[in-house]
Amino acid sequence: MVDRSGGTGPRRLTHLARLCPRLPEGVRLYALGADGRALVADRAGARELGPPDGTHRFIDEGQFAHYLVGDAATSPERPSNATYKLGVVAPRSAFTPHAHGGEHIVLSLGHAECGLWDATEGRVASIALPPGLMIRIPELMPHSFGNRGPRPLHILAANTGYGIDHDDYAITADDAEQRAPGAPEFGPLAAALRSLEREGGAGPGPLGLRERLAARLRGLATALERPR
Repeated sequence: MVDRSGGTGPRRLTHLARLCPRLPEGVRLYALGADGRALVADRAGARELGPPDGTHRFIDEGQFAHYLVGDAATSPERPSNATYKLGVVAPRSAFTPHAHGGEHIVLSLGHAECGLWDATEGRVASIALPPGLMIRIPELMPHSFGNRGPRPLHILAANTGYGIDHDDYAITADDAEQRAPGAPEFGPLAAALRSLEREGGAGPGPLGLRERLAARLRGLATALERPR
């Protein structure tokens, strides 16, 4: 019988556990399933990735990140060139709109939605990010990011210069308003972020029929391709 769990069910965990003794010290394998679960395997064993296994709160409650390069304390004063992390976004949820102090690149492995503030047009541009689409967001561009699907969304995110603990990692409207009296350039940033908040007030849009069908087929393909 085919396991339709999306590839990270008990059988995948068992398969990863069998590989653990063959992995050289320091090597890790990650399994990212269509079911939204993430597994990790190393010499210590195979397990589901999640708090407290090297994970951090990712801007908002209920979202978490696992660093692959750099760490939460990365900053211009403590550089690691860039940070690269696996993010897990809760089903049907969105991050608080924000802007990053550095360039930001995100690869979506599910059905994401990104709202971007277009300063030239004075409007929000909404971009759907199905699996495999990657987006580059310039520094200090206000944006929102949400998961339109019913399962956790995996993303791979790279940021230049800043880890989650830095004040400039994710500047929200509240942050920008607090800084504006001493730094007027944060006034327009705060206004743009408030526009994003109003635009996304209803939350991420729903999946369409074709997207729901594609998600089912992707889960089946993942299960069929899994080593036995």
